[in-house]
Amino acid sequence: MQKRGILLVTGIMSISIILTGCFEGEQSLEDKMDPPQGAEEVDNLDNSKSGDKAANEKAKTDEEEGTAEETVKRQLFLIDANGMVAPQTLEIPKDDSMEVAAQALQYLVKDGPVQDILPNGFQAVLPAGTEVLGLDLEDNGTLVVDVSKEFENYKAEKELKILQAMTYTLTQFDSVNKIKLQINGYPQDEMPVNGTPIGNGYSRTNGINLTETDTVDLIDSKAVTMYYPTEYNDTNYFVPVTQHIKADGEEVYDSIIQALVNGPGYDVNAKQVFNSDVALAAEPTLNSGVLELVFNKEILKDADKTTISDDVMETLVRTLTEQKDVKAVNVKVENVEKLFNENGKEYTEPVTREMVTNTEKL
Repeated sequence: MQKRGILLVTGIMSISIILTGCFEGEQSLEDKMDPPQGAEEVDNLDNSKSGDKAANEKAKTDEEEGTAEETVKRQLFLIDANGMVAPQTLEIPKDDSMEVAAQALQYLVKDGPVQDILPNGFQAVLPAGTEVLGLDLEDNGTLVVDVSKEFENYKAEKELKILQAMTYTLTQFDSVNKIKLQINGYPQDEMPVNGTPIGNGYSRTNGINLTETDTVDLIDSKAVTMYYPTEYNDTNYFVPVTQHIKADGEEVYDSIIQALVNGPGYDVNAKQVFNSDVALAAEPTLNSGVLELVFNKEILKDADKTTISDDVMETLVRTLTEQKDVKAVNVKVENVEKLFNENGKEYTEPVTREMVTNTEKL
């Protein structure tokens, strides 16, 4: 196995990266990123939808003044005004001297470089002064994150949010399945303040913004992460919520759809975008990573124009592509030949997560 070492320039953090592992057939953490294909299918999503409105306005001003610097889009999991962990896609300076995962972590630190581009109501999650001392990618997809002692300076009630934000930010990268923690080089089996177990690694299967329900038997259920649209002032974004649903084998997709139609619940500050009469008109089918869903006409926002709400489509795609084998979603409506987004563009191919989030794949 080949090892590569990168010594990074000292800035807000001192970062020494050691990546090990093979990335054949997938994008490594060091690869340059290309923009997603087919994004024109949902180009009606405005900048505030993906959380980069403030950054784009600043970039526009800089360009007008002739001082624009090259930027890239990064998805970061931050804390919103309701205390929920939520993804935001921000324009940050392109830094060829810094490995992309390390830069993503750098932009999670309070009072760090993210401070001037935080969307309205959002805050960074890692304690101020935290330095990333190293990243080590193991063969099994575990990314070992070594941080400085400043990482321990948080309150117990913030612990899960910190762990979830780090996990979801880093597991966006193709090669990363889960994360483990070191502090000043010493392995941690649990988080340092409230003792949340980390063990052999923390992954997306542990959930995010966990909610409890009295109507589902936890023993016979499956934990699924749903994405619900919400807004704060002028910022529109999606909040991921892990909840338990009744699921048995291939019926998991039916259960997810029903949970989305039922809505986020009273304890989640999010919008209900589905008509209560929305239902599947046929059993979902999964072929080569594409999940086909056939709905009744109640899913249409405008039946005359056969338009599907952008929030409905994004909710479906974000939620269902969290499932391991689903790479894209092909939405159909019974007795309807063509479907359009809110900008009047026809959906001519299955929709991927990259297409609805309007961001580069990390």
